[in-house]
Amino acid sequence: MYLSKLVLDPNHPQARRDLANAYEMHRTLSRVFSETPDLPPARFLWRLEQGGNRLPDDGAIVLLQSATAGRWQSLRELPGYANTVNPDKQVVLEQLLRAGCNYVFRIVCNPTVTRAGKRYGLLHEDEQLAWLVRQGHMHGFKLLNAHVGRSERVSYRRGRAKQRITLQVVQVDGLLRADDPQRLGHALVNGIGHGKAMGLGMLSLAPVRDQNCSII
Repeated sequence: MYLSKLVLDPNHPQARRDLANAYEMHRTLSRVFSETPDLPPARFLWRLEQGGNRLPDDGAIVLLQSATAGRWQSLRELPGYANTVNPDKQVVLEQLLRAGCNYVFRIVCNPTVTRAGKRYGLLHEDEQLAWLVRQGHMHGFKLLNAHVGRSERVSYRRGRAKQRITLQVVQVDGLLRADDPQRLGHALVNGIGHGKAMGLGMLSLAPVRDQNCSII
């Protein structure tokens, strides 16, 4: 897995468009992970780091986790789009994830429930955290503590038909324990929940400092 960070200039017209619409952001980032414009991108996840309702004037941070190294020339062809590119820090998950180790985590996700064949976003914090506990059972980790930093309904326009997509977007920060490193590593690469193309589902980890665990 590869970790990358972009710092986008909100004053750049395309960066401003992408920051306002997750669908457009995904389209731009897909070019980084496609060998040619005609091929679908290799698997990648991304997340816009938000500290509030207003993007900072000195740049908006976008974090990426990808299965392959990026082809960053596609962004360098957009002068001024990204102020900083820190690409492709390689992480060998088998060496870094250890059973029984605790990790600080962040995830921006789309907690949902399916009723009568239709998917609904979960609106209440207790339901959202219960959803993440269930995800932990499936993906090899145990939630030790967590809090919801933000929860909001976000709408995007997608495609030429401008189809509107509305998702419940929830940021959760906290502490988890790695019970099954193989399954947890799979979740890091593939994401958790729905809306991955919209910048959701990327799980970020850092080990608790007083443990003998490597940093992701």
